[in-house]
Amino acid sequence: MANARETTKTLAIAAAAGFAFLIARAAVQRQREYDFKGKVVLITGSSRGLGLVIARQLAGEGARLVICARDADELEAARAELSSHGADVFAIACDLAKPDEANTLVDRAIEHFGGIDVLINNAGTIKVSPIEHITMEDYHYAMDTNFWAAVNVAYRVVPHMQERRSGRIANISSVAGKIGVPHMIPYCAGKHALVGWSRGLRTELAKDNVLVTTICPGLMRTGSPRNAEFKGRNTAEYAWFKVADSLPVISTAAETAAQEILAAVRRGDVERIIGGAARAGVFIDQFLPEWSGELASIAGRLLPGPGGVGTETRRGAESESPLSRSALTSLTQEAELENNEIAR
Repeated sequence: MANARETTKTLAIAAAAGFAFLIARAAVQRQREYDFKGKVVLITGSSRGLGLVIARQLAGEGARLVICARDADELEAARAELSSHGADVFAIACDLAKPDEANTLVDRAIEHFGGIDVLINNAGTIKVSPIEHITMEDYHYAMDTNFWAAVNVAYRVVPHMQERRSGRIANISSVAGKIGVPHMIPYCAGKHALVGWSRGLRTELAKDNVLVTTICPGLMRTGSPRNAEFKGRNTAEYAWFKVADSLPVISTAAETAAQEILAAVRRGDVERIIGGAARAGVFIDQFLPEWSGELASIAGRLLPGPGGVGTETRRGAESESPLSRSALTSLTQEAELENNEIAR
C-alpha cells in the first residue's frame, strides 16, 4: 500500500509539473509571437519551389522580400510574379556556396532595405543515386549547397542581428537530416550537418534575442523532382522519387508546409518536423532505432540497383518515363507549373 501511495504521489507530481511546463511554454510562445508585416525577410533558394511558396505567403503578410538563386532567369520570373501582386522585392542572383557572393548578398540587402529581420535558409539540392555511383565530388557538392551555403549567409547576417538584438533564423533541413535515407547519402550528410549546426546556433544566439528554428520537412509537393539530379538507372530512380513525392499519404502540399514553417518561425520554435510521415519516421528512429534501420534497409533493397548512366548525372526533366508522367504524379506535375519549376 505504501509503495502504491508513493507511486501515485510521484505520478501526480510529474503530471502537475508537466501541466505547469505546458502553461509556461504557451506563455513564452505568446510573448515571442512575431509579426512579419513590414519586416525584411531574406529567403535563399527562392526562385522556385518551396522558397517561392514561402515568399508568396510572406508577401501576403506584408513582408519586404529579398530573394536569391543561382539562375538569373528563374529569379527574374519569381521577382516579376511577386512584384505583380504588390510585393516589395529585391532580387540578387548569386551562388551561396561561395562566401564572397554570400557576403555581397547580405551587404546589398542591408543597403537596399536598411536591415534584415528574418533569414530563411532554404537553398539546397538533391541528388539521388545508389552508393555504387556516388563520388567524393558528390559529397563535396552536397555539403556546399546543403550546409555551407546556409553557414555562409548566416555568418554575415548574425552580427547584424546581434547588434540590433533582434532577429529570426529558419534553417530548412530535411527529415533526411534526422534519419538515414537510402540512395541519398550525400544529401543526408549535408542535412544532418545542417541540423546539428542549426540546433547549436540557437543555443548561442538566444541570449541576443535571435531565435533559430530548425525545420525538417518530409516530402513536399513543390514540383522540385524535375530539377533534382539522378545517377545510375536515372529513369527508374526519378520515377519512384516523383511518385512518392506526389502521394498525399506521405507528402505535404507546398502551401501547407510553408504555412507550418512560417508559424514555427513566428512562435520561435526550436524545431519543426513537417508532415505526418516524417514525424512518424523520426519518432520510430528515436525510440526504435533498430526498427528504423531495418525498415530503411528493406526500402534500400527495393530501390533500383546500379547501372544505367553510372556516375553521370541527369536532371529529373531528362529522366521522364510513362510512369513519371502518369496519373500517379499528377499533383507533382501541377506543382511544377505552379511553382516556377519549369523554365518559362
